[in-house]
Amino acid sequence: MAGGRETCWTLIGFLLICLKMVASAKSAPEIPTIDQAYSKISNSITVEWATVPGATSYLLTAEDGDTVIETMVANSPGTVTGLKAATLYEITIRSISAAGRSQASPPKQAKTVLAAPILEVSSPSSDSILVQWEAVYMAIGFSVSIMRANGLGSIWKENTTNTSLTFTSLEAGTLYTIKAYAWNANGIPGDDSTCNQRTSPRAPANIQVSFDSGALKASFSWALAEGAFNYTVMALSDSSELTCSTAFSSCTISSLQCGTEYLISVSASNDAGSSKSSSTVTLKTVACAPGRVTIQEDPPGHLSVAWSNVDLGDYYVVFVKSDDGLEVHCNTSLTECNFLSECGFTYFISVFAYNKAGQSPLGDIFNYTTAPCCPSDINPVLVSSDRVEIVWSPVRGAELYETKAADGYNTVECNDTVPACTLSALECDTKYNITVYSFSEVRGSNMSCTPQFITTAPCSPEIKNVSRDAFSTINVHWRSTNDDATYTVTAQGEKGLYQCSSMGESCTMRGLPCGSVFSVTAVAETQAGRSLPSYSVPLETVPCCPTGLTVTQITQSVINVSWTIGRVAQTHVAVLESHTGQSKCHTHQNYCLLGCITCGVNYTVTLKAISATGLTADCSYQSYFSGACCPLGVKLYRLGPNGIRIYWQASRGSASYSTDLYGSKGIFTCTPSAGLSFCDVTEIPCGDVYTVMVSPVAETGLKLTFCPKKIYSVTCSGSTLGMVIYRGKRNEE
Repeated sequence: MAGGRETCWTLIGFLLICLKMVASAKSAPEIPTIDQAYSKISNSITVEWATVPGATSYLLTAEDGDTVIETMVANSPGTVTGLKAATLYEITIRSISAAGRSQASPPKQAKTVLAAPILEVSSPSSDSILVQWEAVYMAIGFSVSIMRANGLGSIWKENTTNTSLTFTSLEAGTLYTIKAYAWNANGIPGDDSTCNQRTSPRAPANIQVSFDSGALKASFSWALAEGAFNYTVMALSDSSELTCSTAFSSCTISSLQCGTEYLISVSASNDAGSSKSSSTVTLKTVACAPGRVTIQEDPPGHLSVAWSNVDLGDYYVVFVKSDDGLEVHCNTSLTECNFLSECGFTYFISVFAYNKAGQSPLGDIFNYTTAPCCPSDINPVLVSSDRVEIVWSPVRGAELYETKAADGYNTVECNDTVPACTLSALECDTKYNITVYSFSEVRGSNMSCTPQFITTAPCSPEIKNVSRDAFSTINVHWRSTNDDATYTVTAQGEKGLYQCSSMGESCTMRGLPCGSVFSVTAVAETQAGRSLPSYSVPLETVPCCPTGLTVTQITQSVINVSWTIGRVAQTHVAVLESHTGQSKCHTHQNYCLLGCITCGVNYTVTLKAISATGLTADCSYQSYFSGACCPLGVKLYRLGPNGIRIYWQASRGSASYSTDLYGSKGIFTCTPSAGLSFCDVTEIPCGDVYTVMVSPVAETGLKLTFCPKKIYSVTCSGSTLGMVIYRGKRNEE
């Protein structure tokens, strides 16, 4: 039972397969038939066939024995791509519909055409193009054509079996189209290859050169060349090569070298290459600045400028400008120029070379400083015994002045930047040769300056002695070594200035005031000047005699001598002298009391004034008469009720007297007649106590009040007669 079922199922399956095969055979499209197969492009074959009803597409197959390439196409013709060039392929085709695909058609052989040559083109010259390629497989010949890319003109075609070809007689700077293909032994052409190539331009013409001598650059211009994209200018010399490039018709080359001859050429270029260089043009630049410039001043006042010769220099110009702005120049074809110069100037010197191109660049500017000028107006403003001060006007170019003073044995120098000099430590009364040299750091000292002779002032004299005689005459003696000198001695003090002069070694001064201190100096004078004063010597004159001497009698035997102190007197000695003797006192005051004076005697009064140094002035005055002696035996007598008589005994010598009575009720005075020794006072009240003094009267009328006083009492007894009672002496004045 089980085996019967399996046999049944196998049969059913087989039947289904058969049914499917029958159904499939009925729906597949017809097999197409290839009409032709051919190749126009080296990597493809085109197939043509009759259309198959019901077919929606077709499958093309190309087979070369190594590879199979299939391509699905929609209809005829169809192309199989991706093939090898010059290769024989077997081509088949199948039709395809929704029901399936047909069987492959009968095969048909077709061969791909030759590959296109790979071109390499260039323009070796402005009128030619070179076409080169590598060998093509199965090719036996090549065909190459050329024409202008813009389509104008004719086509030039060449066949060759070589792998290169040159087209000549072309137009310069023109774009051409080149086409080439190979053919096989059957003459069937292969793929073609096309490219464009431009011929190189012609060399530019009409070259113009403009040279800027100051900037050492040149500008170049030319006529534009057909088809040129760029231009290059080359300046070639023996030592350098300079270029400039531009897309325009001009350019500039800078940094040219002076004194150089350049060959100038211009070439044009485009994508094909460069043209030949144009015909060269010669450019001569300006000459270089002359070198090895030497400047000399020989003799002074003449400058000589020399330099070395330079290439391309036709002639030279030297410019010389002084620092005050003045400029001179000279032209020469030689290598030396001469100029006049002045002292104290700095000259700025430049040398230029010239040719047709212009002036050479500025080289080094040389400066040459001439020797400074010599001072010409040297003036001594001070000449002393050991010093000379001189001044002068500043001179051009001097930075320092060197002053030298020489006396034949020694030299004194001073250096300073100002136009003045003080020469010190010189010898007095000596002739010096003084020269002022001007100096500059660049040129040194001008040693051609003229000397000047100056004699120093005389030496100071030395005072040896100052003496005075009895007549207050001052004699001054000195010592000096000067020649032809006049000496002036001066005594100066608070009381003034006193002088005496002499050409010897002494002189005399008179009339100096008393009581003065002087400083005595001596000065020598010559035509060269005055010496310094000698060391001073002090001089003191005797004290002045006092003025206003007064003698006052204090008592009968004592007098007071007073005076006004004279100048510089420190002590005084007063002396009263008569036949009776001498009275003397020494005091530092302005008065002196002298005792033991005899009354009524004529005295001689003298006074000596003594200074602190002991100088004494003897001063004499007129005589002095001492006062009269006081009277003796003074007594009072009553004269009636109101009268009193005073009586005394006169002393030696004649004298006048005056009598005074001092009481509580008044003072009563009487003066006796000449020669009498009594005096009466009337109308004197009684009953009072009186002080009575009888005084001598001096010739001047002065009453001397140093005589003793007596006291008396005058009583009233009731009668006309009364008593005068002596009470004693009164001591007080």
